[in-house]
Amino acid sequence: MVKADAYGCGLARVAPALWRAGCRTFFVAHLSEGIAARKILPEAAIYVLNGLPPGHAEVFRAHGLRPVLGDRGELLEWAAATDGAAPAALHVDTGMNRLGLRVEEALALAGDPLIARAGIDLVMSHLVSAELPDDPLNAGQAEAFARVRDAFPPLRASLANSSGTCLAARARHDLLRPGYALFGGNPEPGRRNPMRPVVRLEATILQLRAVEAGESCGYNGRWQAPAPRRLATLSLGYADGYPRSASNSGHALVGGVPCPIVGLISMDLIILDVTDASEARRGATATLIGDSLDIDTVGQAAGTIGYEILTGLGSRYVRSYVE
Repeated sequence: MVKADAYGCGLARVAPALWRAGCRTFFVAHLSEGIAARKILPEAAIYVLNGLPPGHAEVFRAHGLRPVLGDRGELLEWAAATDGAAPAALHVDTGMNRLGLRVEEALALAGDPLIARAGIDLVMSHLVSAELPDDPLNAGQAEAFARVRDAFPPLRASLANSSGTCLAARARHDLLRPGYALFGGNPEPGRRNPMRPVVRLEATILQLRAVEAGESCGYNGRWQAPAPRRLATLSLGYADGYPRSASNSGHALVGGVPCPIVGLISMDLIILDVTDASEARRGATATLIGDSLDIDTVGQAAGTIGYEILTGLGSRYVRSYVE
C-alpha cells in the first residue's frame, strides 16, 4: 500500500525501495496517485482502490492502471472499454458498507461472462476490525469472503490489511496489503510490530525562556506554570501536521528526557517545558517521533491514531532518507 504519498513518507523514495525489496503489486487510493506511481514503477501492477470514475477508462488504460471495481456499472463500463484486454480487481463488501458489491451480488456474478470481459484477476475485500483480533466481525467477514473466493476459484484473493496480517491464516489468502505496518506503526494494540519504525521527526529549539509560577504560555493562556519553569519554543506546529489536539497532552524528547507540550500548539510553533532537560539550549534538537516516542504514542496523546499522524506530516519538513 503506497496511497497517501506512501503514508506520508514520500512515494518517490518509498516505492522504488519496495520494488527493490521484491514488491511487485502496489495499491493506491486515487487515479492521480496511480498516475504518479506509474511514473516511478513502470513494470509494477498498480491497483486503484477507489474504483473507476465515469468516463475515465481510457485514462486507466493509458497508464496501465487496474481499477478496483465495486459495482455493476463500473464492471460494465470497464468491460465495454477493454473487452478483457486490461486487468482489474473485483471489490466485495463483506461488512464495511463503504465501497464494493454486496456478497450476494458478487456470488451472482460467478460464471457470468462479464467477469472475463472486465479482465478480473483479483477478488478483494477489506476488514472492519482487524486490529481487534477477538472481534466477531473478523470471523464473519472471513467466512463471507471464503464463500466469494470459492465462487471464483481461478482468481487470486486479498483480504488482509496491516492488522489482518496478524489474524489467523484464513484472513491472509494470496496477497497481503500492508501499509501502516510497513513504516513501523503498530496496527494491533498490545502486539509488537516486528517491522522497524522508519519515521523520525525532529525540530529545532528556537528560544528558551524562564517563567514564574502563575505565568501562562500560548494562545488563551491554557497552561499556567505551577512553579518556576524553563520553556523552549520549537520550530513546528499544526501547519506541519503535528495535531493541535496534542496540546497539554503530548510530549517530545530533549536529550532523551520527556518534555511535556505546554499551552496550545499554534500554526508554526510548539512550546515545551524543558525544566528537567539539561541539554535544552537554543539550536538543540527535540525529537517528536523516534527513540522511545513511537508514532502510536503520539497519536494516542492527540486523541487519534498513528495513521493520521503519519499521513498528515506536512510539506515544510526537510526530509532525509537513509537506506
